[in-house]
Formats: sequence, structure tokens, C-alpha cells
Amino acid sequence: MKPNGKVFFITGGASGLGEATVRYFTALDNKAAIIDMSEDRGQAITHELGDQTIFVKTDVTSETDMQAAVDATMEKFGRIDVLVACAGIGSGTKVFGKKGPHPLEAFNKVLQINVVGTFNAIRLVVEQMSKNEPNEEGERGVLITTSSTAAWEGQIGQTAYAASKGAINGMVLPIARELASLGVRIVSIAPGTMATPALLALPEKVQEGLAKMVPFPSRLGRPEEFAHLIGCVLENCMLNGTVIRQDAALRMQA
Repeated sequence: MKPNGKVFFITGGASGLGEATVRYFTALDNKAAIIDMSEDRGQAITHELGDQTIFVKTDVTSETDMQAAVDATMEKFGRIDVLVACAGIGSGTKVFGKKGPHPLEAFNKVLQINVVGTFNAIRLVVEQMSKNEPNEEGERGVLITTSSTAAWEGQIGQTAYAASKGAINGMVLPIARELASLGVRIVSIAPGTMATPALLALPEKVQEGLAKMVPFPSRLGRPEEFAHLIGCVLENCMLNGTVIRQDAALRMQA
């Protein structure tokens, strides 16, 4: 699939990796639906980028919200070619810490947004992708989910986050097998330490320390590099049912 002239449906598209993906692909003559809860930021991006974007305020865990987002995208652009599921939250709570056991509500919230939110987008977007005319490879659409190196090397306090990213990876192969007959591919990208707004809000010394942990190149990943990898996945039809680590050989310590 050529990464131009397509319609992207991007959850978490108003910040971080999602925003970088919106900007990267609209610059390549694509259209993008920005699916996010941050209304001020989402509207600002659509105002800046113009008619090739649409913003829909969406709780990714809500069936009605997600269906409304898909419907609005179809009404605006007429189809969906690529899903990029970036909406997600982190956590920093021990199973048993000074304040007692890990709050179950907090654990459930991470799984709801990261896992259920991702699947919610997939199931509804695929319905629309199935209606697309196939290209010369028989391809109708591509699904990109966002994992993390924490799926393999979760740190202390990351139980909920690591579990959610492991679940996202676990969905990839069965979904790829199921959707093969429709000509829809799925790939998960697992970034390492990326220079997202949340990380850049940390003290400079902390950022420098994180960068030094990365073997090569010894720096934080750039959000546009995540978007670039999506472009590589789109163009290489043999990438399907797999998880790609984008971490510069980083293996996080406990």
C-alpha cells in the first residue's frame, strides 16, 4: 500500500506518537481523522492542518463514541484505509506498596483504555475496510497497534502497563489470520523510550539518563521515526501478524 492518498483513523491523534503520525502522513497528501479526548488540542491541530483532517472527541472504551467517530470519518472522507491505534495511558503503581495493594480500579483503567480501546477501534474500522476496493495485492486496509518494550521488560510498578501491551501483542496473530481473507493486515509497533510530551516533561537529567541507557543511537526516539516506520509497514505487504521493536537495542532494567 502506497503511503499517500489514503485515509488514516488515528486514536490518540492529538498528542505524542499519534499527533506525529497525523502530521507525518498529512504532509504526504493523506487525510486523517484525529480520535482523542483532548478537544482543545484536537481542534487546534485540525485548524492548523485544514480540510484534510477531522477531529472527533472520543472515549475509545465507549461503543457509541467509537461508532460515532467511524461514522463521522466515513461521512467526511468516504473510507478508512489505515488504523493507527495510539490511544493509551501508563501506570506507576506497585502490586503492593507503601499505600497498600495496587488499586484494582487503576489496573482495570489501564487495560480498558490500552486493550479494550484498541480492540474497539479495530472491530469497527475493519467493517469499513472490508468495503474498500482491493489494490493489486488484494489489500483493503492496514491496522497498526501500539505496543511497548514493556511488554517484554516491564519495570517495577509497570504491571498494568506491561500486561496491557502484552495483550496488544497477543491479539496480532489471531487477527491477522482472521482478516487474511479480507485483505487486511495488522502489525504492532513496540517503541522504546520516545521523546513524547510526557517524557519531555521529566527533568532534563532524567531524560539524559534514559538516553544513555539506549545502546545505539544513544538518544530518545523521535515520534516522527514511529510514523516513518508505519510508512515502511504500509509499503511492505509481507509485514503481517508480527510485532516490530523500535528501541535501538534497548532492554530496560528492573
